[in-house]
Amino acid sequence: MAYYLGLRMATILIVDDDDALRALLRRVLVRAGYSILEAANGHEALEQLRAQPVDLMITDLFMPQQDGLETILALRRMNIHLPIIAMSGGGSAAQFDMLRTASLFGAARVLMKPFRVEEVLAAINELLPAEPPALPTQAPTP
Repeated sequence: MAYYLGLRMATILIVDDDDALRALLRRVLVRAGYSILEAANGHEALEQLRAQPVDLMITDLFMPQQDGLETILALRRMNIHLPIIAMSGGGSAAQFDMLRTASLFGAARVLMKPFRVEEVLAAINELLPAEPPALPTQAPTP
């Protein structure tokens, strides 16, 4: 869990096999004040999530080893219900169908690549609370 000036920073997991896109999103989101984890496919994402909880996941749908739809379903089977933004490239009907399927499987927002970083930031702002959650406090002992 990351903290800045005593406040908990929201942690976002970026899952995409495109190194350049992950790097771009990481730079933008770090500047926006988020703590970032990365994975190149769904299998790596699940390993990351087992090791450290996150507040939101951004995932591509087409990746090697384990795609985004399989990852979303695996999270739901594990009873992990974090907000998910699914993204996919191209303008074909099949891409649109995959994004629609991602929504049915539990993605809260979907983005068609290429997208503007403002679209990603807007989706994150809609899905994460504006105020960071309160840090747990220990009850005073009598």
